[in-house]
Amino acid sequence: AALALDNGLARTPPMGWLHWERFLCGTDCAADPRRCVSEQLFVEMADRMAADGWRDAGYEFVCIDDCWMAPTRDRQGRLQADPKRFPSGIRKLADYVHSKGLKLGIYSDVGKKTCAGFPGSYNHYDLDAQTFASWGVDLLKFDGCNSDSLELLGEGYRRMSLALNQTGRSIVYSCEWPFYLRPVQQPNYTEIKQYCNHWRNFYDVYDSWSSIKSILDWTALHQDTIVKIAGPGGWNDPDMALVIGNFGLSWDQSVTQMAMWAIMAAPLFMSNDLRHISPEAKRLLQNKEVIAINQDPLGKQGYQLAKDKNFQLWERPLSGRAYAVAVLNQQEIGGPQNFTFSLTFLGNGLACNPACSIRQVLPASRDWGVYSWISSLSVEVNPTGTVLLKV
Repeated sequence: AALALDNGLARTPPMGWLHWERFLCGTDCAADPRRCVSEQLFVEMADRMAADGWRDAGYEFVCIDDCWMAPTRDRQGRLQADPKRFPSGIRKLADYVHSKGLKLGIYSDVGKKTCAGFPGSYNHYDLDAQTFASWGVDLLKFDGCNSDSLELLGEGYRRMSLALNQTGRSIVYSCEWPFYLRPVQQPNYTEIKQYCNHWRNFYDVYDSWSSIKSILDWTALHQDTIVKIAGPGGWNDPDMALVIGNFGLSWDQSVTQMAMWAIMAAPLFMSNDLRHISPEAKRLLQNKEVIAINQDPLGKQGYQLAKDKNFQLWERPLSGRAYAVAVLNQQEIGGPQNFTFSLTFLGNGLACNPACSIRQVLPASRDWGVYSWISSLSVEVNPTGTVLLKV
């Protein structure tokens, strides 16, 4: 049987919208219909994605996370949507999402129950894969809660990968496998990439700077292990949720998340309310130059190149002998600071040899001109901000 690696999907990091972080497990539609995990929420988000330029910018998946299910399976043992919150069923919702030129993602869990306590897929992998395919689902986020052992966890992720392929439907497979392995053992990323299209390594992202910072710190600490495995068909997921447009990040911190998720070749799944989003957040999330870096066809993940006090220098090789370069200022006090570095640092000395043009992408787009190989570059960066360059 074909492995997920051979499903031909996720040649670039997937992009879309996800209900988890912003909408959590809201199930009381009577009390708060606008914030309830329901058919209405996903229909309205699909409408916004089609009408407001999100689909055209590359965000194509509308993803249901935990808490969509009824508390029990049906008489045939199949998963079923909560009938009050999803009265038309998932198949009808998928048809609606597809009619907008978008794709539908759904959630399940490798264990006996999901993280929120709804029915998991343990002992039902084939049936659940067939159910999702029959509904027209295009992506499965497969969580790792409530598995009794690491052996069952691994077996479940492998089994679901094969089951999805055997349906004959193209379904992107998003795993949480390494995150649940890490407290006990080092994940085998070569094996994980054989079965998954992307895989989460670290804790859920929160709507806070401390969460974004901890994800970046963890990624830099483990980059020697994880960067080399990423590429077309399989991606590291630093937790895909972009929380830009919510409440916890300043403007500079929002720029940092967008820039660094592009450098890390991360899946880009927004978790925000597209019905109420500021024009500034919308422009940042739809920035074509940043998205082009994230979606670069060479498919190489970026990495931290240098660290000096509060500054970090990151680079990502791009197609056409170009590089994306990010200068991150982690200082949280005072004003803007300058960081100066030699261009000979970049690309093992090749990025700017004998000369290169430099364009600033974030926080605002402008050309910096042509520089020689032996030049130094001085970049002014706001506290907790990032300047993203294309060299």
